[in-house]
Amino acid sequence: MGIINVKDLIFEYIRRDEEGNVEGITKAVDDVNLDIEQGDFVAILGHNGSGKSTLAKHLNAILYPSEGSVWIDGKDTRQEEYLWDIRQTAGMVFQNPDNQIIGQLVEEDVGFGPENMGIETKKIWERVEESLKAVGMYEFRKYSPNKLSGGQKQRVSIAGVIAMHPKCIILDEPTAMLDPKGRKEVIRAVRALNDVEKITIILITHYMEEVIYANKVYVMDKGKVTIQGTPKEVFSKVDKLKELRLDVPQVTLLAHELKKEGFDLPDGILTDEEFVEALNNLQMRAERG
Repeated sequence: MGIINVKDLIFEYIRRDEEGNVEGITKAVDDVNLDIEQGDFVAILGHNGSGKSTLAKHLNAILYPSEGSVWIDGKDTRQEEYLWDIRQTAGMVFQNPDNQIIGQLVEEDVGFGPENMGIETKKIWERVEESLKAVGMYEFRKYSPNKLSGGQKQRVSIAGVIAMHPKCIILDEPTAMLDPKGRKEVIRAVRALNDVEKITIILITHYMEEVIYANKVYVMDKGKVTIQGTPKEVFSKVDKLKELRLDVPQVTLLAHELKKEGFDLPDGILTDEEFVEALNNLQMRAERG
């Protein structure tokens, strides 16, 4: 079993009228299975209403299954005695950093989680320093969060989670409210945590360019996982992704359109470098042939 194991997960939202009578039931997550290993970088994609954020909230026991089970590091999220352990193991970063930042200074905010865990003061400051350095925000430790840009605030939110030493970080659309520069800052920090610290990353997003760094991708629609695989495998299915109202990286779309016009290009080109290499190979074959 990996660090996260989701088995036959179903979650239903129950709508009630003013008297408390059930008006309807919506299946927000419908028979989802995931097996995520320590050190994986997993991206979960889907348009609004696909169930991806509802799924994310199950991964650190904000929500509990209607049916099926969720296990985090060998612990069942439905067992109350494991709640604190689960939330220490799987930290959560939300869309709006202002909802997570509470300290007057950056370093105070990052130290808040370890302080609540009862860690001694000397070790708290060590964790604050290492966490801020990990996301490139150490030089801002004495700043008020109000003076920071959106991307900087989100990196402080991530540092606050890192300071609790989680094995896994779940990021629920962490760049949705950021400009392109802020998005790049946050994704760069997240990739470094995965590469260097070997923290398991679960990234919920609808920005395709953020997905190409993952080693596993799950695409959701109507509460179900409809496509899964590596980024290359998933982005080889351009027409299917369009049916699901999802974009693909611009370079992937360009290569796909050229292929339809008869150019012998490989499926699932993800980066400009891959595209240039494929064109060069095409030209070399043409010159030889």
